Amino acid sequence: MVSYTAKQIEGFLGAVALLPHPSALIEDIITDTRKIHNAQHSLFFALTATRDGHNYIEEAYKAGIRNFVISEPLSLFERFTDANFFNVQDTLEALQSLAAKHRAQYNTPVIGITGSNGKTIVKEWLHHLLKNTENIVRSPKSYNSQIGVPLSVWQTDGEHTLGIFEAGISAKGEMLHLQKIIKPTVGIFTNLGDAHNEGFADKREKAAEKALLFMDCEKLVYCEDNYWILEAIDELHAYNPKLKAVAWSVKNNQCPYYATIETKTGQTSINLHTSAKKYSFSIPFTDAASVENTIHCAVTLSAMGYDLAEYKDRFADLAPVEMRLQLKKGLRNCDVINDAYNADLNSLGIALDFLKSQKQHEKTVVILSDINQTGLSNTALYTKVAALVNEKTRGQFIGIGGEISAQRHLFSATAEFYDNTKEFLGQFNFSSLTDATILVKGSRSFRFEKIIQRLEEKTHETVLEINLTALSYNLAFFRSLLKPDTKIMAMVKAYSYGSGSYETANVLQFHGADYFAVAYADEGIELRKKGISLPIMVMNPGSGQFAEMLEYYLEPEIFNFSILDEFLRAFDESAQAEASIHLEFDTGMHRLGFEEGDIDTLLEILKNRPEIKVASVFSHLAAADEPQHDAFTNEQIRRFTAIKTRLQPHLPPETLFHICNSAGIARFPEAHMDMVRLGIGLYGIDATTNYQSKLQTAFRLRTTISQVREIGMDESVGYARNGMQHEARRIAVVAIGYADGLRRELSNGKGRMKINGQWAPIVGNVCMDMCMLDVSKINCHEGDEAVLFETNAEIIEFAQRLNTIPYEVLTDIGPRVKRVYWQE
Repeated sequence: MVSYTAKQIEGFLGAVALLPHPSALIEDIITDTRKIHNAQHSLFFALTATRDGHNYIEEAYKAGIRNFVISEPLSLFERFTDANFFNVQDTLEALQSLAAKHRAQYNTPVIGITGSNGKTIVKEWLHHLLKNTENIVRSPKSYNSQIGVPLSVWQTDGEHTLGIFEAGISAKGEMLHLQKIIKPTVGIFTNLGDAHNEGFADKREKAAEKALLFMDCEKLVYCEDNYWILEAIDELHAYNPKLKAVAWSVKNNQCPYYATIETKTGQTSINLHTSAKKYSFSIPFTDAASVENTIHCAVTLSAMGYDLAEYKDRFADLAPVEMRLQLKKGLRNCDVINDAYNADLNSLGIALDFLKSQKQHEKTVVILSDINQTGLSNTALYTKVAALVNEKTRGQFIGIGGEISAQRHLFSATAEFYDNTKEFLGQFNFSSLTDATILVKGSRSFRFEKIIQRLEEKTHETVLEINLTALSYNLAFFRSLLKPDTKIMAMVKAYSYGSGSYETANVLQFHGADYFAVAYADEGIELRKKGISLPIMVMNPGSGQFAEMLEYYLEPEIFNFSILDEFLRAFDESAQAEASIHLEFDTGMHRLGFEEGDIDTLLEILKNRPEIKVASVFSHLAAADEPQHDAFTNEQIRRFTAIKTRLQPHLPPETLFHICNSAGIARFPEAHMDMVRLGIGLYGIDATTNYQSKLQTAFRLRTTISQVREIGMDESVGYARNGMQHEARRIAVVAIGYADGLRRELSNGKGRMKINGQWAPIVGNVCMDMCMLDVSKINCHEGDEAVLFETNAEIIEFAQRLNTIPYEVLTDIGPRVKRVYWQE
C-alpha cells in the first residue's frame, strides 16, 4: 500500500506548507470531490483545468479530507485550522511531480504504451497473458491523460513485479510530462492514425512527439510497416543510442519478427517467425486491429524473455476488452450497469462511483465476484472491498466466489454470498429485483454475462450506443469557451436528440450543467420522477398542463399574453407560494415570442405579481451557423440587447438573459450573455465546423447480420425486385428497417453500412424491419456487426445522403432501438 507522511509530501513537492499534522499518513489522491474515498488518508489536488478545484475545498473538507494541494494563497484557507495545506505554483504540475517521485521509489519493470489506437486493448491483453506470472499494476480503464497517468502510476507499490501504463496525448509538448512519470523500461508504439491530428503540424511531428515516451527505454516494440513510426524511432536513437528497437512486420520477411496470417471463420491463425524459431497460435478474432494488437503483445512477451510456446492457450482465450461501463434497461423497471469483464480494486472504485451517480432509483444492488491477483492477503483485500462498498453504497450486496464468501464476516449482515455463478443463477430469486440500479462486476472467469442475460430487457439486435464520457467531455469543451460566470442550459428535449432524456440529463447534472430545457411538460415530469433536481424550462407548455408543471417545479416558457394569463390562473388555483417562468421574445425567428412593443404591458402585469419570478429572458437565433446570414444574426443580437436594456432594471438581478445556441456559442462569443443553450453540440456535432475536430462522438448506431446468402446472376433482391444485377453476389440481411428510423430514401445503393471496416451498399428497397447489403467483397458472417455510423463525420455524411441535417437523423431513430449507455 502507498503511504507517505504529510512532511514527506512537503519535501516531494517543494511546497510552502501549513502542517498542523505533519505525521498524517497519505495513501490516496483525489481530484474530484464526487469520488472521495478513504478521506482521512487522501490528498486533494485543487486542479484548475475545466473547473477551479479551490471552489470545492470546503466540500472536500466536509467529506473528511484534511490534506490539500493548492495554488492560491495559504491565507485564504487559514480557517481550516486542522487541515494540512501544500501551496505550489501549479497543482497539475505538482500532481505529476509527486507521481514521478513515487515512481522513482521502485525499480519495477514498466511497459509503456502509446499510439493512436489500441493502447487500452494491448494493455489489457498483456495483463490477461501475464496475470498468472506477474503481480501487475496497470492503468485503470483508459486512464492515459495528463491527470489519468499520475493517478495510475500512484497505485504502484513494492508488491508489484510489473507495471503496464498507457499514455495518450493530443498536442505537442505533452508527452515529456508523461514520460517522466511512467519511465518505461519497455515500450510499445501501437500505430499512428488520424486521431488528434489537429494538435500537430503533420504526422511526422505527431509520431516524433509520441516516441518521446520511449526516450529512456531499454526495448521498444513497433511495426516497421508504418513509415512515420519507423522514422520517429530512427530519430529517437539520437536521444537513446542504447535503445533496442524490436520490429515486426507482415510485409518484410527479413524483419526480426515476421508474421503471416490466416483468417478462418471466427478466428485467425498467426505464425510469428524469428531467426531461430516459429511460434504459432490462434485468436478468436478476425479483424485487422485485433490481429495487430495481438502481434504487439506476442512480440513484447518474446522480447522480454517469456517463452511464447507457454502462452498459446492464453492467446486462444483472449476476449474483447470492454473499456466502458454499460448502462442498460433491465427487467422489472431496473437499470443494469454491466462491468462483467474484470474485477480489481481500482476499477471497482470507478464502477461504484458510476453507480452512485445514478439517481433513477433509490434502491441499489451490487453483484461482485472474487478479485484475483492483487498481491494482498484475502483478509486485507476484502477488508478494502467491504470498506469501498460501505462507503459508496448502502444497498443490497451479493458476493459470488469462494474467496469473497469466506470473508462474509467483513460485510453487512444482510449481504448474500454464493460459491459460484451457477449456484447464484440456480438459487437467487431474480423477481425480487425491482425498481433498482444493479451493478454487475466480475472477473471474466465467473461468466457474469449469464447474469446480465437474466437481468436485461430482451430487444432486437439493433442498438444505439451513447457515450456518456463524450457527453461530459463536450460539455466541458463548450464550457471552456465561456466566461467563468456564464451558465449552460443543456437541451434534453426530443428524447435528448434520440439518446434518452433521463440517462443524458443525469450525466450532465453530475458534470455541472446549470439548467435543462425540455420540449414538453411530460418530459420534465419524467426527469423529476427519476431524480433530476436542476431547474427545468419547458419550451412548449401545453394547455391544461400548468397544474402538473407547478406540482413538479417545472418552469414554463411564456411567449404571449394568453399563455401567461392561463399560467397565472393555474398558479392562483395551486398551493404554491411562488413560481418561475421564462420569457421568450421574437427577434427575427418568427416562431414564438413576445414583441418588443409588448414590454410595457408585460412589466405592468409582472409588477402586480411579485410571486412570479422571471428566471430568464431569451430569444432564438435563426441562422447562427450560416455565415452568409451574419448580418441578420447580428441584427437579432442587437434587438435582443435592446430588449435586455429595457427589461433588466425592472427584473430581479438574478434574471438570466440568453440568445446563443450551439452555433452561437461557437461563432458569436460577444453574445454569450448570462447563459447559453447547448444542444446538438453536446453530442459532438458542430454545425459551424469551427470546433468539429475538438468534439467527441457521442453516438454509435449498429445492427447485426441475420443471414448471409449467395445470390445468382440476374436474381433480384427485396420488394419490387429493385435490387437486380447481372452478376452473382453475396448478400447480408441485417436487422434494421424503416420502423427503426432507416429511411427508405437510402434504398438501392444510396445508403451503406460498415462491416469489418469496409462499406457495404444497401441492395434493393429498405424493408420495415430489415434491409440487405452487398457484401461480395467483404469477409463477414452471421452475427457480425454492421455499423451505420460511429464518428461525427459519418453522422454528418449519413445526413447528407438524406439531404437533411444530423438533428433529424438522430431524432428519427425509433424507440424500439435499444439504447446502451457507456462510460469509460
